[in-house]
Amino acid sequence: MNNKTSYVKVASYEAKQGEIKKVLLLYSGGLDTSVMLKWIQDKYNAKVIALTLDIGQQNDDLEAIKQKALKFGAVKAITLDAKKEFAEEFIAKGIKANARYQGNYHLSTPIGRAILAKKAVEIAEAEKADCIAHGSTGKGNDQVRIEGYILSLNPKLKIIAPVREWNMDRDEEIKYAEKYHIPVPARLDFPYSVDDNMWGMTWEGGEVEDPKNIPLVENFLTTYTLAKNAPDKEELVYLDFDKGLPTELNGKKYPLAELIVSLNKIAGRHGVGVVHLLEDRLVGLKDRGVYELPAAHVIISAHKELELYVSTRTLNELKETMDIKWGYLCYGALWYDPAMDAINAFNDSVNEKVTGKVTIKLFKGQATVVAVDSPYGLGHCSFSTRAGYPFNVNASPGFIEIYTLQMQLANKTARLLKGKK
Repeated sequence: MNNKTSYVKVASYEAKQGEIKKVLLLYSGGLDTSVMLKWIQDKYNAKVIALTLDIGQQNDDLEAIKQKALKFGAVKAITLDAKKEFAEEFIAKGIKANARYQGNYHLSTPIGRAILAKKAVEIAEAEKADCIAHGSTGKGNDQVRIEGYILSLNPKLKIIAPVREWNMDRDEEIKYAEKYHIPVPARLDFPYSVDDNMWGMTWEGGEVEDPKNIPLVENFLTTYTLAKNAPDKEELVYLDFDKGLPTELNGKKYPLAELIVSLNKIAGRHGVGVVHLLEDRLVGLKDRGVYELPAAHVIISAHKELELYVSTRTLNELKETMDIKWGYLCYGALWYDPAMDAINAFNDSVNEKVTGKVTIKLFKGQATVVAVDSPYGLGHCSFSTRAGYPFNVNASPGFIEIYTLQMQLANKTARLLKGKK
């Protein structure tokens, strides 16, 4: 053990030894949750139910994860297929909001935590568990998201965050797992961790966390093609949108979840959607991560372009402001705040006309929107008569004179004050 300060529980919702009997563990099968499955049994003398949520993980063996939970003491292991709900009730809101945070991070983990907490509360209530445990650290965002959402949905539940209280660092966790013969995906020579769902994979750990280091992406970005190894020939992808959501990929209709999974593979072949992001965490720290978001990046790029095309300049300006706010609320653990409901209602209204076809060119890590068409498009009258309004160029000089009047007067006044005519 190291010399870290002992953890003291101060919040009323934190479970204490002897007061809980059945714990629902949010179980990913990674290092932290694999270790805490045994640790909770020993520390709290409680039965543990393992819950693994299937939200389209791109590189996980969910059946193997379930069997490992049962092998190491879970009284029950539940794998819940929530892909459809995740796509249609959670990611869909992100698409309409052009989901992004401080750059091109399309918020895969924050959106995933919102449904994870919701389903955890539902299962805990059904299984009569009196406590939920999770694998978030005391320095990260997810502790705020998961615990805040649980408390908002059912304030009677107790919560355990073992990583905050057990005083082990990563190397000690690995040694703990070795001691009890618990197989984990982490090794002392592989310091990376990933959160994985259909909307993206977020990588942390090792040299990634220190911004002065260049992330050794060849060591961990192994699901899709790196841009430098992508095909030398570009590929066009066609997305059809209906009221803000993609419904067809390359002329074929898909449910949203299946469309995202299929597009991940297509865009992933071209190394699209890899983001290096230095971000502001909720808890006052700055953190760097490397994210793989192939489908998310293509869909958001296409949606934003189509939305710009069908909306007025004033609406686009307002929408951009609201999108930034939506991203900060989503990242900032406020998914279930009434402010999010209000912005989502605004987005639903704006997206009533976000219908049409978008063509995206994929090439060497880049996704470029190259064509857009919509029955609601506000096309340039020089190139399209769709708007049905003939542009009168004779009106332009008068518009220019009136539009720039205050700027003209301001400069005239400045010249007079300087003694110039």
